[in-house]
Amino acid sequence: MKTPEEVLESRGYPIDDVPKPNDVFAAVVEHGGVAHLSGVVPIAGGHVVSRGKVPSSVSVDDAVAAAELCAANLLRIFARDVGPLSRIRRVIKVTGYVNCDADFTDAHLVVHGASRLLLDVLGEAGRHARAALGMAGLPLGASVEVEMIVAFE
Repeated sequence: MKTPEEVLESRGYPIDDVPKPNDVFAAVVEHGGVAHLSGVVPIAGGHVVSRGKVPSSVSVDDAVAAAELCAANLLRIFARDVGPLSRIRRVIKVTGYVNCDADFTDAHLVVHGASRLLLDVLGEAGRHARAALGMAGLPLGASVEVEMIVAFE
């Protein structure tokens, strides 16, 4: 059986390609066995890889892939700052934000990309409560931002 890190890497997300920490706020705040992970945008190799509004500049499929990348980044941040992904007992809540056109009503479909990756990597521990919101804009012009709360041991 593969470890969560091995599953993540087999999906094309090397565990050590982690977004740099910010010096203004914490990437993760731990308290009482719960980790709150700050929102991340789709960064790979140090650069935002998906920018613009869904669906006029970024296709829904590309935004789904961007949401998946955000979830991968959250898992990699957890591994860097807290420890092995096997410590995650449950993803409690995921909130996804989609930079979208005013009439776009499928933000939930975009955020499925993050949800599916969490289930694939963590199994039932990755099943979570969720919100998916359409936004007028996101940091760095990113198409998607995702944050999550996890229980861990």
